[in-house]
Amino acid sequence: MKHAFTKEAKIGLVTLVSLILLYIGINYLKGINLFKPVNHYFITFSDVRDLTVSSPIYVDGYKVGLVRSINYDYSTVDKIVVEVSLDKEMRVNKDSYVTISKSLLGGADLYLHLNKYTSEFIKSGSYIEGRIEGDMMSSLQENLLPGVVDLLPKIDSILAGLQAIVNHPALSQSLTQIERTTNNLELSTKQLNSLLNKDVPLIVGNLKTISDNFVSVSEEFNGLDYRGLFAEIDQTLSNLKETTEKLNSKENSIGLLLNDRSLYDNLNQTSANAASLLQDLQENPKRYVHFSLF
Repeated sequence: MKHAFTKEAKIGLVTLVSLILLYIGINYLKGINLFKPVNHYFITFSDVRDLTVSSPIYVDGYKVGLVRSINYDYSTVDKIVVEVSLDKEMRVNKDSYVTISKSLLGGADLYLHLNKYTSEFIKSGSYIEGRIEGDMMSSLQENLLPGVVDLLPKIDSILAGLQAIVNHPALSQSLTQIERTTNNLELSTKQLNSLLNKDVPLIVGNLKTISDNFVSVSEEFNGLDYRGLFAEIDQTLSNLKETTEKLNSKENSIGLLLNDRSLYDNLNQTSANAASLLQDLQENPKRYVHFSLF
């Protein structure tokens, strides 16, 4: 017998399938894979801080599961039960514990600390101890924020002082003088570059000419016959010595003239007599000149 679905049954079936797909899609967006086999565990905390459903749980930095639900236990005080799902292959050692740590981008993550000193494992559905430990963000908030709050008035005072310095007329004048100095320095640099480009090649050319002349003079000195020159100087000195010895000797006329005192005195006396005779001739010419008339 053939069964026909009514219109209402078809609508109900489509609605059910849609709800199932919606549930699967929402969990998929949360990172929960409904088709992946997992083990469920429960963790108790006194404060879940920024923890949310689908927050990850890590072991040694590797993601091994997600938070499935967070519920407050009204039967006791300060007790919040967090249900987590871990990978089927993830086995939890006995006496392991879980901590909450705030992430840098907001929210919180769970960290599972395994007790590696035992080979005994707990079963799925068991409770794991939850601990509240100080994290980096909490330490920053507790230690740095009070200091930052105390620094704010000082920072405002410093900013006000900087603003006063910036608005002071002397700063504007100093900047203007610095600009002028910079412009003068730039002009001086250009003039120095121009001077160097103009005069340095000339100086280098003169130095090259002097160097060439020095090389030429050195070559001329190198070409001299020093041995012959010294021989000529030695011969000249020998001749001068010989002449000096002859002048000092009484064996020649010049030597006698220079060294014989009596000859010198006779010559001196003769010169004096000649001068006296010449003077007498000038004064009494008649004594020496006679005229006769016929």
